[in-house]
Amino acid sequence: MTRFRRVLVSMAVPLLGLVGAVVAGSPAAAATDIRDQLEAAPGVTVLEEQPVAAPYRFFVLSITQPVDHLRPSAGTFQQRFTLLHRGTDRPTVLHTTGYNVPGYAFRSEPTRLVDGNQISVEQRYFTPSRPDPADWSKLTIWQAATDHHRLVAALKPIYSQKWISTGASKGGMTSIYHRRFYPSDVDGTVAYVAPQDVNNAEDSAYDRFFTKVGTAQCRAALDAVQVEALRRRAELVARYEAWAAANARTFTVVGSADRAFEFMVNGTTWAFWQYSLESDCVDVPAPTASSDDIWAWLDAIYGIDSNTDQGVNPYVPYYFQAAYQLGYPDVSLPHLAGLQHYRGQDRAQSYIPRDIVPRFQPFAMDDIDVWVKLFGRRLLFVYGQNDPWGAEPFRLGPGTRDSLSYTAAGYNHGSNISRLTPAESATATAAVQRWAGVSAPAALALAAPSYISSLDDRDPALDRRFNLR
Repeated sequence: MTRFRRVLVSMAVPLLGLVGAVVAGSPAAAATDIRDQLEAAPGVTVLEEQPVAAPYRFFVLSITQPVDHLRPSAGTFQQRFTLLHRGTDRPTVLHTTGYNVPGYAFRSEPTRLVDGNQISVEQRYFTPSRPDPADWSKLTIWQAATDHHRLVAALKPIYSQKWISTGASKGGMTSIYHRRFYPSDVDGTVAYVAPQDVNNAEDSAYDRFFTKVGTAQCRAALDAVQVEALRRRAELVARYEAWAAANARTFTVVGSADRAFEFMVNGTTWAFWQYSLESDCVDVPAPTASSDDIWAWLDAIYGIDSNTDQGVNPYVPYYFQAAYQLGYPDVSLPHLAGLQHYRGQDRAQSYIPRDIVPRFQPFAMDDIDVWVKLFGRRLLFVYGQNDPWGAEPFRLGPGTRDSLSYTAAGYNHGSNISRLTPAESATATAAVQRWAGVSAPAALALAAPSYISSLDDRDPALDRRFNLR
């Protein structure tokens, strides 16, 4: 059977989507106060309520989830999520970072556009939403999608209006995976800056990206500072080791300060374009800059703590997923070839403890790609022109319906609808509001103030360190 036929056949097989699904009861619907309704929802526990600006209420909650949705009797864990409650008569936005859930109240862009409620979900296996003991083979896109499915089933009797799912970066990927396996759970999906690495063995798109992004002068400056940093390896690694000793940092997972340093230098150009703008090129140190200046720039752009055990361990679930199903970019960096000691080793597996050994599943992303192109409905993708993750994007296909894809000119991994041209932004906004069952005039009439500093001042990407490296 060909690879393509295997993917199509897998779509025809029932996915056991309702295995272990929550059966919602009537007591939640009958309660009056929203906290009472939440406490009556099956499997849901209200952990705390935090004060927020009216007319909202904000809750931190958990839901009991099976470790393995195919074998619900095999054990459970508590998955953390938050709720920004606007009203049961409003649409609901299902938001995820694909990593940890922030413990504070905020409004994502779709939540503001539809004046809705927002449920923000922590990805399984990110602490504290991790089974104990952790069976890493159950950290799959289907298991995580089924977590979301059960949460939606538990809360839809309370929030019965339209639902929109959303997320940025890995959160956008997670939202699309949920739609692939449970396409009717929500009425539309807004996926920001979400990569789709269909063929993990073929990453030339990233190499092409780095030969074209920005200006030739900026690209040359970034290459030059990487080369100079590796030429000063002995001095800078000694500084790294001294800093680690003074700050109780270790390198057990990556292997050594030297290896961690090289991986940091490898990633600085990627991190620069992911988070910076072309105007920031003026701050790139020249090869003649002092070691203090180069060190400070490496820290500002990549983060010297990122490759320590303390920096890596919170993100082991991501690296596992990348090595198991998602794929991980391999950038050739030819200008560094003669200076690297660990060439070809800067892969997802290098950031995972050695006792965890995922076996890559090459057809997982093929399946997602085929679903988007042949069966996707009401999907909105937003990318940034200068964001390296956009080099391998989700692509619409001949069977995709009522869907849009845009790229924000000159922008990075923080791209969103507001960064598009006025015409594109208006079209995208109208689509999201239509999917959510609200019109622009109705949304404005019902809304609280369109800008609420305590909810909207946060970084909309939420994740200066929630990155996909």
